[in-house]
Amino acid sequence: MEMSKYELTGEQQERCFPPLKNPCFVRPYCYIMGSLANPGVRGVASHLREALPMWGFFDDWHAAHPEADEQWRNYEMFKGHSYEKALREPAAQNVYLFDKTHLDMSTHGLLILPSGRSAHMEIGYLRGRECATAILLDGKHDRWDVMYAFADIVTRDIKEVIEAWG
Repeated sequence: MEMSKYELTGEQQERCFPPLKNPCFVRPYCYIMGSLANPGVRGVASHLREALPMWGFFDDWHAAHPEADEQWRNYEMFKGHSYEKALREPAAQNVYLFDKTHLDMSTHGLLILPSGRSAHMEIGYLRGRECATAILLDGKHDRWDVMYAFADIVTRDIKEVIEAWG
C-alpha cells in the first residue's frame, strides 16, 4: 500500500502523538459511541452527565453533521481517491486521531444503538484495552448478535448502566 505524503510512520506517530493517560486522573472517563444520525445520543449523554457528575464523558463527535461521512466520501471521490487512499488523507487522519485520543483516555465505553461500523470498531477497541463496556439496545432491536456478549453490560435501560458504574 502506498503511503500518503501526510501519513506518519509508526515511529513518527509514537514521537508526535504519544499515548495519553486519562486526563481525569482518578476520575472515570466514558467514550459514548453511536450514530451521527441518532438524535438519542445527546439525550443519553445528558442523562449520564446528570447521574454521574464526577465522571468525564466524550461525545463531541456528535457535533458533526449526520451526513458527515457521506460528504467526506463524496469529496474524496471528487478528488479521484479510492476509499483506501481517502483513509490516509489529512481529513480522515485528523478525525481518526481526534477520536482515538479520547478512546485511549477512556476507562469506560457505552455503545448506543442503532449505530454503524465505526461505533462497533470503537467498542471492540475499548474492550481489547480491558475497559468496562456497555451496549444500550434500542427499543426495536430485532436482530440478535452473540458477539455482544463481549460487553460487560447489554441492556435496554440506561439506569442499569448507571447503577453498575455508579
